[in-house]
Formats: sequence, C-alpha cells, structure tokens
Amino acid sequence: MKGSLKAYKKIAASIIVLALVSGLFPVGTFAETTSEKIKKAEELKKQTEAQKDAVSEKKEELEGERAVLKGQLDQLNADLEEISENLENIEKKIDVKYEEIEAAEKEVEEAKNEEAKQYDFMKKRIKRIYEKREVSIFESFITATSYADFLNKSEYINKTEEYDQKMFERCIELREQVEEKEANLNKEMDELNALKEQASAEQSKVSTIVSNTSGAIASKDGAISAAELEEAAYKAELEAQEANLTALKKQLAEEQAMSRRAAQMAWRDVSELTYEESDEELLACLIYCEAGNQPYEGQVAVGAVVINRMRSAAYPNSMVGVIYQNKQFSPVASGRLAARLAVGANERCHQAARDAMNGTTPVGNCLYFRTVIPEINGQIIGDHVFY
Repeated sequence: MKGSLKAYKKIAASIIVLALVSGLFPVGTFAETTSEKIKKAEELKKQTEAQKDAVSEKKEELEGERAVLKGQLDQLNADLEEISENLENIEKKIDVKYEEIEAAEKEVEEAKNEEAKQYDFMKKRIKRIYEKREVSIFESFITATSYADFLNKSEYINKTEEYDQKMFERCIELREQVEEKEANLNKEMDELNALKEQASAEQSKVSTIVSNTSGAIASKDGAISAAELEEAAYKAELEAQEANLTALKKQLAEEQAMSRRAAQMAWRDVSELTYEESDEELLACLIYCEAGNQPYEGQVAVGAVVINRMRSAAYPNSMVGVIYQNKQFSPVASGRLAARLAVGANERCHQAARDAMNGTTPVGNCLYFRTVIPEINGQIIGDHVFY
C-alpha cells in the first residue's frame, strides 16, 4: 500500500501542480456533504416548481385569452354570415329592380310611341276637318235631310274632336305615370346600390377583423404550445430532481444507519492501530482540504473522524482504505486531495494529524462531519457539526 501511494503521488504530481497554478482545483474549501446536497436540491426543486407554476399560470392565462378570442371569432363569423346573406339578398333585389326598370323603360317607350301616334292621328284628323271645314259643313247642310240632321252631323264632328283630345291627354298622363314609375324605380335602385356598398364595406371590415382575430388565435396557439413544452420540460426536470432528492435522502439515511451500526460494533483501541510512513502526510492533506481554515480543534476533530473509522469494525482498518473508500470524502473524487498531496500540507495540519493519530479526539467516537445544518444534531466545532 505504501509503494502504491508513493507511485500515485509521483505520477500525478506534475499534472496536479499545473492545475493548482491555473486554479483548476480550489484549495482550503470544504466538501459538499450529503445534507448540503439535499438542502441545495430542495431549494432547486422549489425554484423549479415556482418556475413551472409560473409557466402553468401563463399557459392558463393564454388559454383564457384564446377562449375569449374564439368566442369573438364565432360571433364575427356569425355576423359575417349574416352580412353576406344580407348582401346576397340586396343583390337579388337589385337584379329584380334591374328587370323592373327595364320593363318600365319599355313601358315608357311604348307610352311615348302611343302618345306620338295619337298625337299624329289627332293632328291629321283636325287638319282634315279644319282644312275642309267649310265644304264639310256645306256638304252636311246640303245633304242633311232636315235641320236636325244637320245639327247631328255638326255634333258628331265636335264629339270626334273632343274624343281625340281626351285620347291625347290620356296618352300624356299614361306616359307621365310610367316615367314617374321609372324614376321611382331608379331611386330605389340607387338606394339598393347604396345599401350594397354599405354591406360590402361592412363585409370587408368584418372579414379583416376575422382575419386579424384568426391570426391572434394562431399566435396564442403558438404561445400555448411553447408554454406546454416549457411546462413539460419543468415537469421532467422536477421528476429528475425528485429522483435525485430521493437518492440523496437515501444516502443520508445510509450514513446515519452506518453511524448507528458502527456504534454497536467492535472498536479497537488507538494503540492497536498501525500506520504507514505516508499516513501522516495523507491525513494532513485531507485535514487541509476539509478544514484548512477552521480552528485547530476542528482540524484535529476531522483527523479524529478518520482515526475513529480505522478503529471501527464497520470501516477499513487502514488510513488509505478509510480515506479512499468510495464516496466518503469529496476531496478525493474532486481531485483536491491529489492536488494537495502534490505540494504537501502546512505544519499546522501535520500537527493536527499527529495529535489525531496519537488518540486525541475532541469529538469522541464520531464518524461523520459536515457543515452545520439544522437537520443534524451533533457536536459543533467551527463551521462543522460532528456526529
């Protein structure tokens, strides 16, 4: 064991000295204990839960906003459908009105033609009567069988003139009525066209709002999808953190169980322990890494924990075996112990190591130490609690 430790030190020395110079390994800092890891893990879990809750709350808010927008979109689509139906009805009325106007225009044309025809007929009749009025009267007088017959013939002429006049006036009245009808139809057409323009403008406006609302909903959908992905990520992270917490708590329970078990097992006296030549250097460097800035009593106490494990039947019975036991002292895993071994510990840590190896123990048979936390009841020296 002694040869292997020296060989390890020689091989690692050049690389580790360079790491020390570059600041890769911190010196004089404490190992992070299982309890500290649990505390940090719980704090991290709380932060993750708060972040997840914030994302969930944001997602719910987005879903509420999307629901409102969808409600608005449904109403807009209903309004758009109503406007479109109204516009379709207006267009149908316009088509009908066009037909009515065309029919009215034909009626106006026919009335004008009839008026012109009647007017021309009346002119011809009057012209003929008045141009030949004297002959006609004379002929009527000569040919009349009596004075009464002559008067009857004159009355006929007058009646004919009156009839023509009435027919002409009737044609004029009919034309005026048809023209008025046409004017009213054109007015109604103008009103329908105005309604069509208004409905078209409203349709365009609502269509734009529908498009914008649909875009807003699509944007909300995208934001909700992103929030769901983020929420799922936080859930997965929480599951991993919970698993880590469970493992850490299990580890702490195992440490505490080991401490209780070791207390019930056989203990050797310090005088029964044997040390290798390099054990003092190894223990002094571990003390430096774990308690380099602690009071001297605390440094001796760290060394005493290592010696107590060597004395207990629950742990290896050699210095190297105890210090390099898997997952026991974090400076071993982090490389800080190897770095310190490359340059050596100070005299104060060497003295603390010698005192501990000679049986000095300020903490009795304690087998563990860590930074002070409320969860651990034990003997406090400096920043450490020993239990």
